[in-house]
Amino acid sequence: MATAVDYDRAMRVGLAAFSVVALTCAPALADPAIAFDAAAKRLFPGGAPASCTDTACLIDARYAKDAKASALARALYDATGDLAGVGPDETMDGGYRGKIHIVPELPIRGYRQHLAWVSSAMAKIDQFFTQQFPDKPPAYRWRALELGFVRSVGKHTPSAYAGSWTIVYNVEGSLLTSEDGVRETLFHELFHLNDEDHGDWSHHTLAKDYEAILDRCGKHPTMKCLAPYAPNVTVVRGGTYYAFQQDNGDSVHEYAAELAVRYFDEQSEMRRRGKLAKPAFKCGPAENARAWHALVDEFFAGQDLVPSC
Repeated sequence: MATAVDYDRAMRVGLAAFSVVALTCAPALADPAIAFDAAAKRLFPGGAPASCTDTACLIDARYAKDAKASALARALYDATGDLAGVGPDETMDGGYRGKIHIVPELPIRGYRQHLAWVSSAMAKIDQFFTQQFPDKPPAYRWRALELGFVRSVGKHTPSAYAGSWTIVYNVEGSLLTSEDGVRETLFHELFHLNDEDHGDWSHHTLAKDYEAILDRCGKHPTMKCLAPYAPNVTVVRGGTYYAFQQDNGDSVHEYAAELAVRYFDEQSEMRRRGKLAKPAFKCGPAENARAWHALVDEFFAGQDLVPSC
């Protein structure tokens, strides 16, 4: 049975100690890269110091008050091209979550652990793609992302949201309390970015089967009815599987992002153990198989280590 949590990876609105050494041993950065002007805005929304002419200088200047956080931010950028800066000050419409005020929050001092978790997560995601696709990368971007750290005022939602090759990360997010939770959340958000880049693929490709599942389970679907179709076990507190949570933007986006997380989990387990501990998602109902194969072909170059059903 799924554990009930407040699963707030983010309505798509328009859009464990960490080792620095481990990051610096990652593969060399490939295109694309974050432009200097974009890095300056991400790190210094009010205006960057004129003395800096490269991104490394900007990072050092922004994190000058916390040497440990500075080392993490520099190592992250050097390894994967990901830039840890700050997000916006805005009041967002969180759908079922209500209105949420978020403010910029640099991950230093008391929030430095989040930067460590993010750095570790991005290194492991980079390693996953390097191992999964040793010869030719898929049509998928996972490096050179802008990471905007924020803090929600009086709430713990959303944990993250994404758009335009940027992931906004909430240091008070309810999901972001462990390295595993951070890695799963970031992989989920990473899919949103690639889905956006592929022309809103999930809506155009998965919506028909997704709506059929919801229709089959009724206006107020039970967990029992949805369980065979849920890519992930996490549920919204007081609600349903996050993949089927309504009043959450176009919710098929979340179903697809959860399916991408399932891909990460199953492929990682196959590489680690040579078999899965539970039945493969694609071996469930016909809707699962169609969604799985479509996702794998579109985003992951048809590469699936899980044997046929």
